[in-house]
Amino acid sequence: MRIIKKIQTRRGANLNINGEAEKIILRTPSSKTFALKPDDFFGTFPKLLKKEGQEIKAGEPVFFSKNDPRIKFVSPVSGIIQSIERGPRRKIEKIIIANSLVDDSISHKVDNWEKLNRNELITLLLESGNWPFIHQRPYGTIANPDETPKAIFISAHRTSPLCPDFEFILNKEIKAFQDGILILNKLVDQQVFLGTNASHPGIFNEISDIQNYTVAGPHPAGNISLHIQELAPLNMGERVWTVNPEDVANLGRFAKTGKFSPRRTIAITGNAVEDPKYIITKQGAELQPILDEFKLLYPQNRVINGDLLSGTITHLDGYLGYYNNQISVIPEGNDYRMFGWLPFKDNNILSLSNTSFSRLFKKKGFEVDTNLNGEERAIVVTGEMEKVFPLDVYPMQLLKACMFEDIEKMEALGIYEVVPEDFGLIDYANTSKIEAQEIIRQGIELMINEVG
Repeated sequence: MRIIKKIQTRRGANLNINGEAEKIILRTPSSKTFALKPDDFFGTFPKLLKKEGQEIKAGEPVFFSKNDPRIKFVSPVSGIIQSIERGPRRKIEKIIIANSLVDDSISHKVDNWEKLNRNELITLLLESGNWPFIHQRPYGTIANPDETPKAIFISAHRTSPLCPDFEFILNKEIKAFQDGILILNKLVDQQVFLGTNASHPGIFNEISDIQNYTVAGPHPAGNISLHIQELAPLNMGERVWTVNPEDVANLGRFAKTGKFSPRRTIAITGNAVEDPKYIITKQGAELQPILDEFKLLYPQNRVINGDLLSGTITHLDGYLGYYNNQISVIPEGNDYRMFGWLPFKDNNILSLSNTSFSRLFKKKGFEVDTNLNGEERAIVVTGEMEKVFPLDVYPMQLLKACMFEDIEKMEALGIYEVVPEDFGLIDYANTSKIEAQEIIRQGIELMINEVG
């Protein structure tokens, strides 16, 4: 397999945290309920197609996007709509589906999908509920089916803390992954870009009909924003699409069976889990029966949908995020550290600062919790954000422009080139304790509403 480019960066940091998942798949009981959460689909406003108490089949639409009714979101299982939970202003927070444990699925005709033209294939993906697997840049929203992207990117190498290993996840799904690549190639004018680990591409060496590039360096080297900037930088009016690796395989399974595939292989990680491993489930699965299979080491724990830097807070009785391949569990930081500002007070505090004595100790892994070890402070020009931010963007200036809602400066400083997760390490590293990801998310929402 020919490598078209080697992407390498030194800016960033790898957080050495205990709790990486062992490469063993643990069998867990099927969840009794599943949930679809509209908040998992950034920029989407849902319109319900089902009511409480109605029966539903796997792959049958539950709601669609008000902005584009063709984009449908389907049920991962067959069963009954148990409840529709709403928040303030009657916002739909989640649709809970009681699992019937019967494989009753909607089927689509896919016998000759290879012969379909681009428009026919897009229609099939929209009707079958597979379209939400495809996101677009700028903004990180679900792709517009009326536009042709400049390129499609898949990053099979992640660098976030305790990140799942997609080579392990897809080890037995190479055929499905290859079929998914062929589907995506029909949607774009050039072959799909696939990013792999520079030191060990592994099973992805077997994949054909792609443009392969390798990735090396500390987090966030694995973030697609960096890859796009290096290989297909966005110009005004252009679009780039992205797809998660396991969703490529889900597209391939759909091409073979004609049934929507909601499969999720999840790495259960974090230093609050005694023996972290992988599990196989479906999108929106209930977390309680999954986490009951693991021993949690602390009485109070923080459960996070995703990685420790950019994941979203949930609870033991919560539900798996639609796109997640990782659940992180760490202890709550409820204790107060007296004289915690002293650099030699505690050598088990993971820090990127040179003032911390923990940097002098070559530990195999740190125990972390949710304690912020400080409160929000003024933003000071220290250069610490730039040290961990490899994109060709000035992160502090962009954050300030977003805070002041200065659209012209936001455009000039690169708001089209980033998504919130790119600022996850900045959230951790910067001494001001500001919520950089939330500021960028609000900035993107402003751009969508004002510019489109």
